[in-house]
Amino acid sequence: MSVAEPSGTSPDRNASPGDGSGGRVPPRGPAGTEDGTSTSAGSAAPTQPTGKAGWRARLGAARRAVPAGVRATEAEALARAAVAAASTFPHGPVCCYLPLPSEPGSPAMLDALRAAGRQVLLPVVPPDRYAGEGPSALYWAPYLGTHALVDGPMGLRQPAEAWRGPAAVAEAALVLVPALAVDRRGVRLGRGAGWYDRTLPLARRGTPLVAVVRDEEVVEALPTEPHDVRMTHVLTPGHGWRAIRASPALLD
Repeated sequence: MSVAEPSGTSPDRNASPGDGSGGRVPPRGPAGTEDGTSTSAGSAAPTQPTGKAGWRARLGAARRAVPAGVRATEAEALARAAVAAASTFPHGPVCCYLPLPSEPGSPAMLDALRAAGRQVLLPVVPPDRYAGEGPSALYWAPYLGTHALVDGPMGLRQPAEAWRGPAAVAEAALVLVPALAVDRRGVRLGRGAGWYDRTLPLARRGTPLVAVVRDEEVVEALPTEPHDVRMTHVLTPGHGWRAIRASPALLD
């Protein structure tokens, strides 16, 4: 599941964890518009968003515009790429998430990992946060198939039982993380609620943290804050699994 944010905030995971952009392109909107874009002096051509809110608006709109057929094709590619990535780290479970309809991927990614013999852990919004008290570190639970999921808080689907605490992420061989975009420094843009910001520091040192995005959502630079946890890898439909800091041509 992609974790959504409590009401009054935008999700860290993406508004569920989700919307991203359909391209590494500057926003199209006049200065002062809600998407946070601005225009250069003496020109009608807009620049890139100036803050996280602008990026989220732009990326979310672009994701919603992706045709269903493209989504399906990309979801199949991401499932194959996820299995390939996991095979590089054969010991330990894979922390993943159930993509929302607007997010890259599908339940096929989870099923492919299980078919490859991997235990898959999904995030669970902890019970003490159901009332909207604010984000904390995520709980985790084994994924046993879509039939074993139940409705969770904030419209999410999550495992019904066998919940484990936040420390379960420390057992992961790798962590696949929902994102709206990621830049070549590893800066990830989520929905803004902070669930993953509180969870990822609990992973073992050296564990691959993998942002799952569309190819167009790998951008040159995103706004960042001190609490943002950097990604080490990126997983996209067109280019598969890549190490961020080892890829000077990441945007090619």
